[in-house]
Amino acid sequence: MYLPFFPLKLVVFPGEELNLHIFELRYQELLNDVEHGNLTFGVCTYTDQLSGYGTEVKLAEVHTRYEDGRMDIQTTGQRIFKIATFDNPTSGKSYAAGTIEWVEDDLRVPDFLHHEYLLYLREMLHLLHYEVNFDPAEINSFSFSHKIGLKLEEELELIKIPSEAKRTEYLINHLKRIIPALHAAEQAKEKIKQNGHFKHLDPLDF
Repeated sequence: MYLPFFPLKLVVFPGEELNLHIFELRYQELLNDVEHGNLTFGVCTYTDQLSGYGTEVKLAEVHTRYEDGRMDIQTTGQRIFKIATFDNPTSGKSYAAGTIEWVEDDLRVPDFLHHEYLLYLREMLHLLHYEVNFDPAEINSFSFSHKIGLKLEEELELIKIPSEAKRTEYLINHLKRIIPALHAAEQAKEKIKQNGHFKHLDPLDF
């Protein structure tokens, strides 16, 4: 499959809603082609170089059009792909495009693994004071992965994993590392709050 490419320093997860402000002329051209051709396009993850992976996204809505051609758009992540060829620019256009290979995904995950992930996820969200209600059956490895402290490189590693079970294990291991650090930070903040207050201390009996 041949897709127009929009390299960005971020990872788009399948199912994620992504809002973008389009201002460069080449990407204005890309979005006009996408809109009028009813096409999808690929957000390619860029770290210090093009990563070779990206996510197909679908244009959901053009929220605002500006007189100078800029636009605010809403998109939705679809499928993960690996870049096979990269033409920059593609023939007759000012933007890049290329052929892609879909990353096949095994969506099966054991119930016990899913439940373990939800346990750590709830604790993490609580420590972040991020209160949200969700249906556990609708949560997958991508649902909250922008909110649990993954670095860009770790988010990229996540989309490269072609198995929901393996992604869930990856996130559980991440949460096991980061939750104790957050607990320690919370305890440190409480200790700092107490400094400067008058304390009643029992004298030590030597």
